[in-house]
Amino acid sequence: MSNIENKRAKRSQKDYTLGFKLSVVSSVEKGDMTYKQAQAIYGIQGRSTVLVWLRKHGKLDWTGFNQRRRCPMSVHNSSVETPAQRIKRLERELADERDRNLILNTMIDVYDKDYGVNLRKKSVTTVSGNSSKTDK
Repeated sequence: MSNIENKRAKRSQKDYTLGFKLSVVSSVEKGDMTYKQAQAIYGIQGRSTVLVWLRKHGKLDWTGFNQRRRCPMSVHNSSVETPAQRIKRLERELADERDRNLILNTMIDVYDKDYGVNLRKKSVTTVSGNSSKTDK
């Protein structure tokens, strides 16, 4: 069993200077990179190390941050976000909504093709245009 233990590479814990931590926190809060990207770029081994630094040294509120669950748009406080962060967040949300719209439209097209049912509503201008022709 000692052979197996000797073959494993031991992970070393690094001590980072306060200046280094603050520079990483600053670049993440500016919106230059996410905390996971900072982790990869700077070779920080711990999964939550950068997040702990953000909570401890950051100017923004990182207490309830969870990567897997995105906060709704109303939860974000625009007075705390920098303009660059706000732009990146809005661009991400716009891309998500475009993807969602594309998926929903594709689903409707497939349903229409497979079942022969038109799910799309007729536009109001078309309906009002037809009624004006019949009134004349």
